[in-house]
Amino acid sequence: MSNLESKKIVISQRRKFLSLMAQSIGLSALGGMVWSGYLDEAKAAPLILRPPGARAESEFIRMCIKCGQCVSACPYDTLHLAKPGDQKPLGTPFFIPREIPCYMCTDIPCVPVCPTGALDKKSVSSLSEGVETLDIMKARMGLAVVDTESCIAFWGIQCDACYRACPVMDSAIKLEYRRNERTGKHAFLIPIVSSETCTGCGLCERACVTEKAAIHVLPLDLAKGSIGGHYIKGWDKADEKRLEGISTDVTTHTKRSEKSATDYLNSGEEMFK
Repeated sequence: MSNLESKKIVISQRRKFLSLMAQSIGLSALGGMVWSGYLDEAKAAPLILRPPGARAESEFIRMCIKCGQCVSACPYDTLHLAKPGDQKPLGTPFFIPREIPCYMCTDIPCVPVCPTGALDKKSVSSLSEGVETLDIMKARMGLAVVDTESCIAFWGIQCDACYRACPVMDSAIKLEYRRNERTGKHAFLIPIVSSETCTGCGLCERACVTEKAAIHVLPLDLAKGSIGGHYIKGWDKADEKRLEGISTDVTTHTKRSEKSATDYLNSGEEMFK
């Protein structure tokens, strides 16, 4: 082979190498831009409902390997894996109650198949006679919240669609009777949701008769408030235990408080002096 031919081969190989490098850099840059866009989408949509037994969102994202086994196990096609454009972390399972709610399978098939524990089996299990069994009633996928302005029951129109659809009827959703002051003859049947027993299945949202549901299932962190540790329920056993050993003497002592109520009222002192 002549020197000229050798040089041509070297130059050709060098061009191919540089071309491949340029393509690789371009694809990497494009991939980075696309991935960045997907991450921005995910951050822009915090209203994500996960399958039963899902751990706290930050822990769930860390543990979920996007395998899709929970989605495949769901017999109602409730669960979906997030895809580009869904504005949710890619490949993670979620559901939209208004489209297909969780139908509360007693054997909860989506949970046992999770290989990493991102769906925590213990959180949806009960212990009976030393045996741990799955209990869908312990699921806390979210919490149903009623929009009182668009719920027609608050208008005085009789509607109990969400109440009847609830699998934990008379517990997760109760109907409260209130007098209709406008007519003086009729009663409102108001849906009241209990955060203690609502599983977040979304069957109520699916059943709502309004064009856009007047009852929505939201993630627990967004739906629930936080009272703080300084308020005490006098009827709650857990709160009573917290008070053990704590002094309940919170009386403020002043010169005025040294007098009895009768003496003070008869003394002629100004009330707010």
